[in-house]
Amino acid sequence: MTTRRPLRYCGATAALPVALLLSSCTVGATAVKGAAGSGGVGDPLFPALGNGGYQVTHYGLDLDYDVKKRYLDATAQITAKAKENLRSFKLDLQGLKVSGVQVDTANADFSRKGHKLTVTPVAVLRKGETFRTTIRYHGTPQEITDPDKTTEGWVKTPDGAFVTGEPQGSMSWFPGNNHPGDKALYDFRITVPNGYTAVANGELRSRKTAKGRTTFAWHNGLPMASYLATASIGKFRFTEDRMPDGLPLYEAVDPAEAAGSKKALSRLPEIIKWERGLFGPYPFRSAGAIVDDTPPRIDWLALENQTKPVYAGAPDTVTVVHEMSHQWFGDSVTPKTWQDTWLNEGFATYTEWLWEQHEDEDGKTPQQQFDALYKKGPKDKLWAYPPGTPGKGANVTGDAVYYRGAMVLQQLRNAVGDKTFFRILKEWPAKYRYGTADSADFIAFCQQRTDKDLTDLFDVWLYGKGKPKRTF
Repeated sequence: MTTRRPLRYCGATAALPVALLLSSCTVGATAVKGAAGSGGVGDPLFPALGNGGYQVTHYGLDLDYDVKKRYLDATAQITAKAKENLRSFKLDLQGLKVSGVQVDTANADFSRKGHKLTVTPVAVLRKGETFRTTIRYHGTPQEITDPDKTTEGWVKTPDGAFVTGEPQGSMSWFPGNNHPGDKALYDFRITVPNGYTAVANGELRSRKTAKGRTTFAWHNGLPMASYLATASIGKFRFTEDRMPDGLPLYEAVDPAEAAGSKKALSRLPEIIKWERGLFGPYPFRSAGAIVDDTPPRIDWLALENQTKPVYAGAPDTVTVVHEMSHQWFGDSVTPKTWQDTWLNEGFATYTEWLWEQHEDEDGKTPQQQFDALYKKGPKDKLWAYPPGTPGKGANVTGDAVYYRGAMVLQQLRNAVGDKTFFRILKEWPAKYRYGTADSADFIAFCQQRTDKDLTDLFDVWLYGKGKPKRTF
């Protein structure tokens, strides 16, 4: 993900077998036997997000949007597997009016409190049972202000909506288990007035027009966290292309941003090829970009929506490099909790450092980037908190997560040597492909690949308070 103060990066048809999906995606909380599914999964930074007791396998989102009235009429079909016996369970949904809920084919009772929608089916859902919940809802989606004061969710634009979700925003436009630990497959049907384009994750399956409205059907057939979902709408210049190896590329660009975006987006195939060389095979079935002309209140620049990062204005090349690296680090391998966000942003920032050296033989090396940062005084915000324990939600997008996170990787490179380090860059996203991981997983993964004891390195650089007094 990226902001402008300073730049910040966040960045069921052809589906995976359910067994693979369930083995690679986990939610941390469990419901008491026969009791209501818990609200929240114990996330250290965002304890109210997510819900226990079940695992979502698929979202089917049918969205009909009136651009002029800013009104959404929608249905969500959520397929999930009960992890415990459930008399009731919760979903995250901010605002919007729910008009009806069914579990499988029977009407279900429901209630609202804050952003929690509690669903009570007519019979207890048994542990291991797969069930489908259908929610009909409508209203004007509202933007969400994050703890760091930035704006996300369903953001209104003059010609539609700029839709982003990190960390809370998905619940502004669809009900779900809004936590990175629960990944699922997605299908989108988005209906908009003729002349508008609706863009979501994955591949475009169809585009049908009737009675002055067009429905775009998108399929995302690989596991995705809810914060990476999008349904952006506008009068985009929309193009479909392919890379030389056949990978589909979709680009939706607001005409006002087309000239400024041309240079960076023209390099997208080159960037993907370069990152494949570093990180291994591209993890998804398509790639692309959404560039919108956003209101001045949007004070960040980009989010790594799965398969199609979204840019709040024309991006430069380094921003595209950053967001595309997230397809491996963050999108394919997703943090188990928001406390582990450095595993997204540290890697993406380090990718920027590698790109600078790749682009310019006289550019700074990653070690020189590290050295420049290490010169900052002990009171600089870079040292305000450790990247491995940011402490609160407002810190998840701070310098320590991004830059000190990248510095952790440079220290790791110095400790294990280039051969082992670049092996880690490929093998880490391969091992946890389409799943979730945390800092403990990464530390153990690295330790297994070297005879050097890495305990002090991670204790000092990932978890140590203040400016580290030693380097490795």
